[in-house]
This record gives sequence, structure tokens and C-alpha cells, in this order.
Amino acid sequence: MSGSDLILPPHGGYRKLRSFVVALAAYDGTVIFCDRFVDLRSRTHDQMVQAARSGPQNIAEGSVASATSKKTELKLTGVARASLGELIRDYEDYLTQHGLQVWEKDSERVRLMRARLAGKLKPDVAQPQPPVVKGRECYDEPLRAALAAIRKGSSEVCANILLCLAHQASYLLRRQLERLERDFLEQGGITERLYRCRKEHRDNTKKRDPERPE
Repeated sequence: MSGSDLILPPHGGYRKLRSFVVALAAYDGTVIFCDRFVDLRSRTHDQMVQAARSGPQNIAEGSVASATSKKTELKLTGVARASLGELIRDYEDYLTQHGLQVWEKDSERVRLMRARLAGKLKPDVAQPQPPVVKGRECYDEPLRAALAAIRKGSSEVCANILLCLAHQASYLLRRQLERLERDFLEQGGITERLYRCRKEHRDNTKKRDPERPE
């Protein structure tokens, strides 16, 4: 039986998904941001942290569930993207309500930041590189640098970095959803896999023993 015909296909590899890694960085960054700039006792603090947490949590849950339910994987991946959309609104609202600037997406600094986070710009080797954090070995240097900046920067700079992270994670999830939809249409879900495997088993059995009743 080939890998593509396994009843339970490979699943649960969410830690290798770039969408998960960037969404996780947005979550870690949001915890830092909220602890620095948002009243710990406010509902806003809890809501922003929960919206950020929902991104990587739902990606992970959907990846694990994909073995038995592509429908669940699609649904949870969509929930993750919706949560990131909520987080984006939270940061835009924070900047607006505090009289700060939402950096234009086509501005030079945002284009450079997007390219940096996407790994398209090499880091300045003359600068000390941020250390790898235990438990977050999946972060590359640009993500570690972004989180280091969020620990020290102004609220405007930090919020715009996190907007960029959330937008990148949302974009990656949109691409992921498109791929999942194509895969589902082409390969089906667990029901179709069970049918194909059972039919293949019956056909092979019949070839080996034509007189055997089905």
C-alpha cells in the first residue's frame, strides 16, 4: 500500500508548518506586548492574548485531526485564520485609540520588515544575534529578532511588528486552506480512503483466490 493510499495518512506535523511557527511568534509577541502596554486587569489584555493563542492552537489541533477528518482540519484552520483577523483588528484599534500610526503596508519600512520576516534579507552579522529560546527552537533568526524588538521597542513599533506577523500568518493560512481544499477535492477524506482500501483488498483477495466468496 503506497503512502498516498494509507487509511490514516501522515498527520500532526504542524511544527514544520511555517504558518504555525509565525502564528506562534505572534502569540508570544502578543503576550509580551500586552504585559508591557495593556492593563493586566483589563478584558482587552485577555481577549488579545486569547485571540493570539487561538491561531497556533487551532493549527495544531487541525493538523492532528487531519488523519481522520479533513473537514475538521479545514474548519480549524479557518478558525485559526479568523482569530488572527481578530488580532489584527485589536492592534489596529490599539494604535488608533492611542493616537499612534498604523504603518502603511506599502511603505518602505513595512516592505523591508515583511522581507526580513520572510527570510529574504540577510541579518546584519555585525549585530549580536538573538539567542534561541528553549521550547521555541522552531524560530529562525528573523522571528527571534522580532521578538527581541518587541521586548524593548515603543508601543507603536511593537504593535506594527505584530501586525506584520499576524498578516503574514494569515496569508500563509489562506494559502494552506487553498491547498487543503484542493487535496480534499482530489483525494477525499477518510470515508473515501476506507472505500478504496477495502476495494483494493477485495480485488487482491479475489485475484489470489477466485473461488473464495466475497
